[in-house]
Amino acid sequence: MLLLAQISDLHLDGTARATERAAKTVAYLRNLPQLVDALLVTGDIADTAAPAEYAEAAELLNDFPAPVLWCPGNHDARPAYREFLLGEPPSAGPINELHKIKDAVVLMCDSSVPGNDDGLLDDETTAWITATLDQHRDAPAFLAFHHPPAAMHHPLPDAYRLQREAELAELLSAYPSVVALITGHAHTAAVSTFAGRPVLVGPAVTWTLRLPWEGAALADLDAPPGLAYHVLSDGVLTTHYRVVV
Repeated sequence: MLLLAQISDLHLDGTARATERAAKTVAYLRNLPQLVDALLVTGDIADTAAPAEYAEAAELLNDFPAPVLWCPGNHDARPAYREFLLGEPPSAGPINELHKIKDAVVLMCDSSVPGNDDGLLDDETTAWITATLDQHRDAPAFLAFHHPPAAMHHPLPDAYRLQREAELAELLSAYPSVVALITGHAHTAAVSTFAGRPVLVGPAVTWTLRLPWEGAALADLDAPPGLAYHVLSDGVLTTHYRVVV
């Protein structure tokens, strides 16, 4: 059995509110009776991309008892992200990382577009995904990135969803080993499909999106932080959503 935990959209901004919600969520995961195999953090780690926000994130997850797998979101900036979270020289290129977790591979992909809130798996990232999946055709694979490629039925996340979706769909058609797409961005726990694969959208730590039929207010600031568990067992994927109270 493979057990992946996912948190998303921490939006650390130096405020006590953001810090407390993130710290409470990470403490919950640290204190689980059973250790997860990896923790996925699917973007918008920082709110303004200030170095101090990434330093806080790095400190928050320092010595986490499982591998921490990061990918950037539209609020993140690649140079500071790379320097403080990955310990690498700052640079503006896309940040894509392969992780081998038990018998599976997790591709943490960069769907951010510097200076823009839209999502895009650019040519460099798409080429990297293709080459990586070619090398691991026999392993179940997860693609994780920030922007969902499916409609969330709310004008805010749908205005800044993943672009050039047809290219991703064509790529996926060649790789039946891809089990699911894991994303954040929408600030709501959601499940959809894309190109015949599950799209598993993690809830936000910072605030929860109110859907249009739930009222006029955009953000539910009182909703507790959320997280997801993705369980792969005997080839069957199951996702559970939780809130941290």
